[in-house]
Amino acid sequence: MNKVEKKIVAATAQVVLGIDIGGSHVKVMTSTGSEERKAESGPKMTAAGMVAAVKKLAEGWHYDVIGMGYPGPVLHNRPLVEPANLGPHWVGFDFKGSFGVPVKIVNDALMQAIGSYEGGRMLFLGLGTGLGAAMIVDNIAQPMELAHLPYKKGRSFEEYVGERGLEKRGKKKWRKSVFDVVERLRAAMQPDYVVIGGGNVERLSELPEGCRRGDNTLAFKGGFRLWQDKALVV
Repeated sequence: MNKVEKKIVAATAQVVLGIDIGGSHVKVMTSTGSEERKAESGPKMTAAGMVAAVKKLAEGWHYDVIGMGYPGPVLHNRPLVEPANLGPHWVGFDFKGSFGVPVKIVNDALMQAIGSYEGGRMLFLGLGTGLGAAMIVDNIAQPMELAHLPYKKGRSFEEYVGERGLEKRGKKKWRKSVFDVVERLRAAMQPDYVVIGGGNVERLSELPEGCRRGDNTLAFKGGFRLWQDKALVV
């Protein structure tokens, strides 16, 4: 392919707007290499409020499609339940109509997992407000609702390794629980490797064996891959 042909391909390729929705911020970036922009979210942010915030953040940007990470279960491109740390009116909301472009929506942990994926069998665990989880096996991506499964003393995995567990039990006990949870889930899922992401991965000075550190910015790469990676099955 010569230089002219490369320019034509670049000019006609779809530009993806990645949206990473969190309990404290909504972040955006485009697949053409724009800078990351963000706005505060919080318990009063509705779906319509998020759309308005994103449109303001993306002023001056061109994008053809959207890849969005949603902080909750998603099925068939639609949120199943309202987000725990945001406002109401997300379930049943018309994202495509509101943005005016096609939108692909996945669970936020799955979007970061897709951005972290390097082939084979990968287990992704996101240490944040709760516990995000996803598994990708030979390009087939599947979100996993593991956070609320029973773990110890009638409490869930999330209660031990989520934000509240860290605050209540302290960093030393929290780290010990993280290592134990990772080992249990590795034994159950048999991945080739584990990626640990989320904001609280920074609180781990060492990682369990067979794990590598994730990066929240890879969520955008996952959003882009939703449209660009034809081998990916979501």
